[in-house]
Amino acid sequence: MSGKKLWGGRFTGAVDPLMDAFNASIHFDKRMYAADLTGSMAYSKALAKNNIITQEECEQLCSGLAKVMEEWQSGKFEIKEGDEDIHTANERRLGEIVGSVAGKLHTGRSRNDQVATDMRLWLRDEASMILGHLKELISITVARAEKEIDVLIPGYTHLQRAQPIRWSHFLLSYAWLWQADAERLEQLIERLNVLPLGSGALAGHAFNIDREFLCKELGFKGLINNSLYAVSDRDFVAEFLFWASLTMVHISRIAEDLIIYSSSEFGFVKLADAYSTGSSLMPQKKNPDSLELLRGKSGRVFGGMSGFMMSYKGIPSTYNKDLQEDKEPMFDAADTLSGSLQITAGVLSTMNIFPENMRASLSADMLATDLAEYLVRKGVPFRETHHISGSAVKMAEDRSCQLHDLSVEDLKTLHPSFTEDVSKIWSYETSIDNRTAPGGTSRPAVQEQIKKLQNWLAESRPKH
Repeated sequence: MSGKKLWGGRFTGAVDPLMDAFNASIHFDKRMYAADLTGSMAYSKALAKNNIITQEECEQLCSGLAKVMEEWQSGKFEIKEGDEDIHTANERRLGEIVGSVAGKLHTGRSRNDQVATDMRLWLRDEASMILGHLKELISITVARAEKEIDVLIPGYTHLQRAQPIRWSHFLLSYAWLWQADAERLEQLIERLNVLPLGSGALAGHAFNIDREFLCKELGFKGLINNSLYAVSDRDFVAEFLFWASLTMVHISRIAEDLIIYSSSEFGFVKLADAYSTGSSLMPQKKNPDSLELLRGKSGRVFGGMSGFMMSYKGIPSTYNKDLQEDKEPMFDAADTLSGSLQITAGVLSTMNIFPENMRASLSADMLATDLAEYLVRKGVPFRETHHISGSAVKMAEDRSCQLHDLSVEDLKTLHPSFTEDVSKIWSYETSIDNRTAPGGTSRPAVQEQIKKLQNWLAESRPKH
């Protein structure tokens, strides 16, 4: 078999060496070696089950495939000229080990349904590992939120100070984003876990292979019910690339927040040395390179998705070679997500915070909404109270004083409902703990968020 193309019988002319290199995918799809060999072992058992090969031949094939697996795992597998992809390389090496019986393994099978199966097996396992990293990140974030629940920080809209919140509330806003990402990934794993194998090149299997057996053997929940669809579908790749892009957006957003918060102008957080670098010119610099790289890599993943979608959109029915462009962005996105989630977890678990700087950034004007709400509790319509509170802010600005420096007499000039008890609203803790509705920043509301996320993490752990 060595040196022969799997598709070469009809061709007599030599292939341009440049075309050989252009066509080859072994340099990147070799990472699917385990999925390819696992699928081949199951397929050989299915062939024996239907008496297409003997049980002895099946055992020979499975033993040979196991040896090929060992070579890959030990780093001893040698890629040779003519190994254009992982399927060719594995089948060539199998033939060298077990002889001509290796030629029976491909009976009724095409590289079209083989690669579709390999990709689903590979991504199923890889996505499960990524899911574990994501849940670890959520766990670290929730633990930090629980520990630092009494720390107060300005909440921002438009990057302008808006209302006081708990630092934990900020952290949990990202934990909830990542929890949604985790649920989407779990759903994606469920959707991609269907079997294309047994569809042949496009028209189905000529030897009535037992596809239900293949499903069980390979751990798929069901089979794809149309052979044309089975060999051409890469929606699961597109969906994974979209999922990866959206998750990286969420990582990029917290990276941006923490970059701002770590600046001297804010001084809210300080990254550990393990996740920072210095300047080649300025000795005093401590740069948040880990966060900047996370922010930058979101663009890399999104670019892979958009590039693949441009290739995918124009492909006619069944398999076309354009689909070779599906693997590199899938591999790259998986690698980037795996690393990014672990780096984000490292940053959040080692970062120092400065609660005194956070609190010092709170200012009385951030309680302007509380001033309006004070009048609402006195029966004044909110639209009216909003205007009154705005007038109070203007009065303080004109006098170059803080909002809480205005006297009750000053406030009475704006509305007669103001009384001495207005002084009670000039408390950041009171403002925060008035936000008692579920999802708010009060202590009980934040504690409830923590409890819900902890319960979700406990329930989503693998059952042994």
